[in-house]
Amino acid sequence: MGGLFITIEGPDGSGKSTQIKKLAEYLEQKGHAVILTREPGGTKISEKIREIILDKENMEMDPVTEALLYAASRAQHVAEVIQPALESGKTVICDRFVDSSIVYQGIGRGLGIEAVENVNRIAVKNILPKITFLFQLCPEIGLERKTEQGEKDRLEQETLDFHQKVFEGYQGLKALYPQRIVVVDASRSIEEIHKDIILAIEKRMKG
Repeated sequence: MGGLFITIEGPDGSGKSTQIKKLAEYLEQKGHAVILTREPGGTKISEKIREIILDKENMEMDPVTEALLYAASRAQHVAEVIQPALESGKTVICDRFVDSSIVYQGIGRGLGIEAVENVNRIAVKNILPKITFLFQLCPEIGLERKTEQGEKDRLEQETLDFHQKVFEGYQGLKALYPQRIVVVDASRSIEEIHKDIILAIEKRMKG
């Protein structure tokens, strides 16, 4: 029996990391073996690719290069971590997955959704999340939070216009995959958000 694959999506500064830890603790208390991972990253090779992608020294990176690097990181991540964990019945919670590439590179960079989906189809080996929590937060608030937290990476340093395109891309994504995507109002308190996530997880497990 395969495990449960959960992804968390949303703009920078939306509080994903806090909620991922709380969700993992909850599921572990329920007896699940939980793997926490992230994209880009999650393996030794994928983390090295992450460094290239997010390095502020690489501001001249071409959008196609960026999309291919994300897909390469994801291919290794799926092969080495996600697929084996799911096959062994573990629950995988991943901070970002293909949806991020669709909105950041497909829409934000203007490469088009179809082009990004085609590249990633090879990388993910038909492995897609059963449930995706989409943290909704206006870009101005998210960027302000990241500024308060300290130094920003290459993508976080992009213009507000870019982040607005990403925000709008996520809005379109929830309409494309209504059965998989659960929208979370990320402007609320940590406990309110956590409660909504647990309710959605419980409902999905019963279903």
